[in-house]
Amino acid sequence: MTPILVSTLLVALGGGVGGMGRAWISELVARRYGEAFPWGTLVVNVSGSTCIGVLAGLLLDGGALTAKQTPLWAGLVLGMLGSYTTVSSFSLQTLALVRAGEPVRAALNVVASLSLCLSAAGGGYAVARATAAGT
Repeated sequence: MTPILVSTLLVALGGGVGGMGRAWISELVARRYGEAFPWGTLVVNVSGSTCIGVLAGLLLDGGALTAKQTPLWAGLVLGMLGSYTTVSSFSLQTLALVRAGEPVRAALNVVASLSLCLSAAGGGYAVARATAAGT
């Protein structure tokens, strides 16, 4: 089997797992906290950003944020976490808040998502690099 075929199959497998995880977790959070604000999507995107940061810190060559096509990267990051996190749902839910006359909630969603996801990815990356350096 060629490396491209292996990576493609791992992306497909990871994508199925990540998509199911996103649906399950965002629904669980929405049922618990309601749907007036997209808490489920926020939880999914922040947790996924943390995982992507950790994996980038552990798997990328010397921690450099460059494309590293390994089967593990393809399956976990491109496949699983790529389908787990969701910019499209974030965008649609933010637009829905604006259209529903909730511009403050829409702005809060944008600010919270951007700041929390970037902080989570950076924090996960930093912890992974520090852990790797210490071992």
